[in-house]
Amino acid sequence: MRRWRAGLAAAATAALVAGFGIAAATGAYAAAGCRVAYAAPSQWPGGFTANVNVTNLGDPINGWTLVWTFPSGQRVTQAWSANVTSSGSQVTATNVGYNGAIATNGTVSFGFNGSWSGTNTAPTSFTLNGVACTGSVGGTTPPPSSPAASPSASSSPSASPSPSGPPAVNPMAAVAAMQPGWNLGNSFDATGADETSWGNPRVTEALLDTVKAQGFKSIRIPVTWGQHHGAAPNYTIDAAWLSRVKEVVDWALADGFYVMINIHHDSWQWIANMPGDRTNVLNRYNALWTQLAAAFRNHSNKLTFESVNEPQFTGSSGDAQNAQLLHELNTSFRQIVRQSGGNNATRLLVLPTLHTSADQARIDELVSTFTQLNDPNLIATVHFYGYWPFSVNVAGGTRFDATTQADLVGQFDRVYNAFVARGIPVIIGEYGLLGFDRHTGTIQQGEKLKFFEYLGYYARTKQLSTMLWDNGQHLGRTSLAWSDPELFAQLKSSWTTRSGTAYADQVYVPKATAITAKTLALNLNGTTFQGLRQGSTDLVSGSDYTVSGGTLTLTAAALTRLTGSRAYGVNATLQARFSQGVPWRIDVVTYDTPIVSNATGTAASFAVPAQFRGDQLATMEAKYADGTFAGPHNWTSFKEFDVAFAPNYTANTITLKPEFFAEVNAGSRVTLTFHFWSGATVTYYVTKATSGSVTGTIS
Repeated sequence: MRRWRAGLAAAATAALVAGFGIAAATGAYAAAGCRVAYAAPSQWPGGFTANVNVTNLGDPINGWTLVWTFPSGQRVTQAWSANVTSSGSQVTATNVGYNGAIATNGTVSFGFNGSWSGTNTAPTSFTLNGVACTGSVGGTTPPPSSPAASPSASSSPSASPSPSGPPAVNPMAAVAAMQPGWNLGNSFDATGADETSWGNPRVTEALLDTVKAQGFKSIRIPVTWGQHHGAAPNYTIDAAWLSRVKEVVDWALADGFYVMINIHHDSWQWIANMPGDRTNVLNRYNALWTQLAAAFRNHSNKLTFESVNEPQFTGSSGDAQNAQLLHELNTSFRQIVRQSGGNNATRLLVLPTLHTSADQARIDELVSTFTQLNDPNLIATVHFYGYWPFSVNVAGGTRFDATTQADLVGQFDRVYNAFVARGIPVIIGEYGLLGFDRHTGTIQQGEKLKFFEYLGYYARTKQLSTMLWDNGQHLGRTSLAWSDPELFAQLKSSWTTRSGTAYADQVYVPKATAITAKTLALNLNGTTFQGLRQGSTDLVSGSDYTVSGGTLTLTAAALTRLTGSRAYGVNATLQARFSQGVPWRIDVVTYDTPIVSNATGTAASFAVPAQFRGDQLATMEAKYADGTFAGPHNWTSFKEFDVAFAPNYTANTITLKPEFFAEVNAGSRVTLTFHFWSGATVTYYVTKATSGSVTGTIS
């Protein structure tokens, strides 16, 4: 498996000696000998990365097969620069297209990610083309006469050489080392006069130092160039802007980060016009990348270039033209960078799908581009913001349920199968939830945590490196603190392991009735349950709680103690602890069914008076008397959280927003159903008059 955090373990190096042989010419016998250096520079619980160098000490060979046996039952999960198969503990590696020939004293290299348990003992003997290694010249082999002696070249895009020859860097290993990544959003990608135009302060070295200290290994620095260059035909980039971008890039490189820069919001500002203005758009795009390639040609190979962010086109004839235009941009980008020389000759370049979508058709289009470009130093990228109803809380998408999980699995599987399984690394260049753009509270906290826990886990299983989108709503740009430490703890844990969770992070205890035992389904996620704790005090198994299979039961006696005077709201906070990962917070909440009241207002300003009584609003339905759906998104009765409606727990109101009334028929009574996290529902009625006035009633 791919390495997901640096520094977890390192070492296990073994180099060994052995001889091999293959014929130099038909009908003759060739002197054979080789040296194999095997090293596992990165190791973590359950996984490791290994590099293998094969040096030919005998006559030149053309086509090779290296075989070894793992002494501790390890398995290869992903390889690069070789075709690797396994049968039990025996592993067979054969050359790919560009590295089949090895001259005398020449060396070929390949690498792989693997899994292990118990111990990770390095193999100590190898054979090449059927001959046991001796570590010196002396053995002989007959001329090749079978496919085993001269394997065919791979047709995988990743197996093909760039015009400059074999890769100078290992793309799969480099992208693995980029995990985890972070986006410097809403700074250099802002479309105003400078990096502060969208409200963030100037980027500081202290900010980057803090990001590094949090465990991130790579930084994506989105940059919008459109307002920072001159007119045609040269489109000269403003020197001060370019200098500032270089300054921050250099800070990040000095901190040890992998760094990615791109052409960002230009994608919708002017690149989108390419269907109707192809020549001017292409000339402008080429001019920018020509200047950027020259400016950064000698920068460290830890700097990567991304051709364009979220490419899109306006007024095209459809998918076929969109695919062709993006292919033209990506191809031109690669050619410009490669021809600029310096480190750009082998620099890792990142190419997106259309809209950075993981839909199969979009993936297939990018696979075609990779095949045609024939360059092993390319990386594919898509973005992931979750299943849309869950991501923005609309259409009843309040929970991280099976549908939401299946959407994530489907997208990650598609990019894995298309790219990673063929040796092409993939970066999820942005991930998060779309609702975060409005408010990080759009998605309920526990459901949000389960989403990110699973995302981190499944990305690891599919060897995808991820870059968190952060426009300042996560890590404060001046406070240098996380606005939601619980979320970051879950994110960080997911980079290396799984955490236990539960169906909910709240246990609701009604105030109006006698206290009874409450059950909560646990999601063990491969862990084992260790116990419940309140603060520094462990609850007592048996008297305070029981666990049967995956069901946790809090006893009536424990809930009576924990709820105390039974004031509305959170009375106690517990931590469910598991054998690994972060604990799962469980709030014990006293509530009664909320109460709403009559009100009047206007479509521009209307709020429902609400006594929440310890409960919290999950979603809202809106229907006309005949059962048809009212308000925006009229294909569903469930409206979008914080767009059509929003609770205000301080003011004790539920605001119905102008966006909701803009799509409500005047004179038609609308039945609202408020759904609360306790499971309670409350009905309310609103009518908008033609004048724009609104009346709300409880009956």
